[in-house]
Amino acid sequence: MTTTSLPSARRPEQHRPGDDWPRERRARRLVSRFLVYLLLLVVAVGCLIPFYGMLVDATHSSLFIASKFTLVPGGDLASNYHRLMSFINIWQGFAHSVIVAVLTTALTLYFSALGGYAFSRHRFRGQNILFGVVVASMMVPGELEIVGMFKLTMSLHLLNTYWPLILPAMANAFGIFFMKQMCDTLIPVEILAAARVDGARELTIFHRIVLPMLGPGVATLGVFVFISAWNSFLLPLILIFDDSKQTLPVMVELTQGQFNTDYGAQYVGVMISIVPILAVFAVASKKIISGVSFGGLKG
Repeated sequence: MTTTSLPSARRPEQHRPGDDWPRERRARRLVSRFLVYLLLLVVAVGCLIPFYGMLVDATHSSLFIASKFTLVPGGDLASNYHRLMSFINIWQGFAHSVIVAVLTTALTLYFSALGGYAFSRHRFRGQNILFGVVVASMMVPGELEIVGMFKLTMSLHLLNTYWPLILPAMANAFGIFFMKQMCDTLIPVEILAAARVDGARELTIFHRIVLPMLGPGVATLGVFVFISAWNSFLLPLILIFDDSKQTLPVMVELTQGQFNTDYGAQYVGVMISIVPILAVFAVASKKIISGVSFGGLKG
């Protein structure tokens, strides 16, 4: 039995966008795209060089850092680390910062989402005035609140504790404003009405429907709040008196003496302090990008 091969049917050539463009126009388009990528590459390198320089400085001695600039790693990382540990217990400060930053972020996200949902999907008397007060409070510099914060903390007998660093997170004005905008764009009124018809209570609706739908916004706000709480320096310095209870940024600053500064040990402390920030951003980066993209499309 012989088989005859049939001529294969030729597929019609796919028309790609830009095929009918003149050659000169396509060349200009390639050149402009190359220039854009080149500009982005230069900006990225310019942003990364200071960060890389900080890591390199952590591997050199203080005398070398003060006298020369180099991007080649040295061999003094271990001695800088041991000298840092002789000044301060860096891992104790690391644990304190983790406790403060995690609790602050958790409280901020939960109560900001709750407040934003209330302002967005509920109507009550004085709503606009109250939301205007929340927005106006964002215009007040945080430094102006320090004296009042100190007096309030002293009257509540909370000085030298972590509570004055954590509890204000329950009233984050920017978080409430941000979450209200996310609720306006992400939460359909029809879904809430259907849940109420099925007999769900408001807190049940918030926990089971609203919070999961606010995922990108929660991740975005969470990263910003965590970074802010992790790098907080002024409030711990003023409200905590015991050096052994200080958070990591204040402990790193304690390595600076009255007459000299050990740059090598200080850079090792800074290098350790940025690890959690990079880890949090790496975990939540996809949620942040999707949240920002969605907010930009809706806006």
